[in-house]
Amino acid sequence: MFQESQISELVELLTTLNDNTKIYFGCDSVRNIKDNVWYARYATCVIVHKNGNNGCRIFSNESTEPDYDVRMNRPSLRLMNETMKVCEAYTQLMPWIDGYDVEIHLDINTDPMEGSSCVAQQAAGYVLGVTGIEPKLKPDGFAASHGADGIAHGRSQYRVNTHV
Repeated sequence: MFQESQISELVELLTTLNDNTKIYFGCDSVRNIKDNVWYARYATCVIVHKNGNNGCRIFSNESTEPDYDVRMNRPSLRLMNETMKVCEAYTQLMPWIDGYDVEIHLDINTDPMEGSSCVAQQAAGYVLGVTGIEPKLKPDGFAASHGADGIAHGRSQYRVNTHV
């Protein structure tokens, strides 16, 4: 998921930080259509909150993949893809972040009136099973709802694009 250069930058950054550093993982996606085919642009990010009070550094990865969700108002496949991508990012970086306070954030709402609630329990269970970390969902999942959302919507100048 993350390129070798990004991992090297992350490792180098972590050597300069103290134990108060927190690391947040998040993923969000945006759906778009091209040539009558639906696609989802996924943005996965890792936010390193330096020393708990010295700002942050964001590492991100972006990919575009076909979106096969039939019901746009209940995007279960796309949301589970976001969940799998955030777990993949955590798994990839786990050897270097052991010992830091880590949170995994999902851009999924637990309110039954919201479309994303269709996978809230399934996604939370997947994250807990794969990573051993209980994820934070809306409104507490800011790394996904704000960090990754900004990247997915193109509001970040620092992006790494990969197309699968």
